[in-house]
Amino acid sequence: MKDFKVPALAKGLDILEALSASSKPMSLTELSRALDRSTSELYRMIGFLETRGYIVKEPHSGNYRLSLKLYELAHTHSPVDQLIRAATIPMRELSAEVKESCHLSVLRSTDLLVLRQEESPLQYRLSVEVGGRFDAVRTASGRLLLAYLPEAEREWFLRKHPGYQEADEAGRKALLDKLEEIRKQGYSHAESEYHIGVTDYAVLVGNPRIGLTAALAVPCLRTAGHKGSDEALLARLKACAAEITGALGITPP
Repeated sequence: MKDFKVPALAKGLDILEALSASSKPMSLTELSRALDRSTSELYRMIGFLETRGYIVKEPHSGNYRLSLKLYELAHTHSPVDQLIRAATIPMRELSAEVKESCHLSVLRSTDLLVLRQEESPLQYRLSVEVGGRFDAVRTASGRLLLAYLPEAEREWFLRKHPGYQEADEAGRKALLDKLEEIRKQGYSHAESEYHIGVTDYAVLVGNPRIGLTAALAVPCLRTAGHKGSDEALLARLKACAAEITGALGITPP
């Protein structure tokens, strides 16, 4: 990819990114210091961004903050539609390479919802219905997404999940320990709780920090003569997830 230089655009994006990274509104002087640019260099660009509605000048302090204009633009199209489009070709290539089916899922209430599937090119394969809902706690993908939920959302999930509420103290602790393990290792894997002879691997797509995440999973069907390496499969799965995240324009976590 060529490194095209567009100084004015770069300056505007630098301002937006600096305001996004700041926990509070910033003055012109603070922006100048953060970006290592003179105030006169930034003044006209800030005025232009304010006129276009991307930033707002607070009347009481004179400091600048982001408006919701970028949020509005980002939500003009459904995030789910964008996610499916971004995943289509990478998932097709993944399935063809590893000779396994793969699917993409998100959390919906206390369920795991399958958004997209790419079937294995082999005659014998495991298929998961698009639109199918599964108990999130009983799937590798669901536990992965649950592990990366913000604490408040995870607590809400567990309060609403019948299985967790009915579990004894040891069962609840086992789940929480498993979620912590998933966060540390950065992926989820387990013998399928729905099928014998299947090992599920799931990795994260998106970034929890912005609230857009999905699980990319391969249910590895153990057939006679299976020679695949679990480490190689996981590495390819992570590479595919990174490709989808990049296609969405999201910075990886």
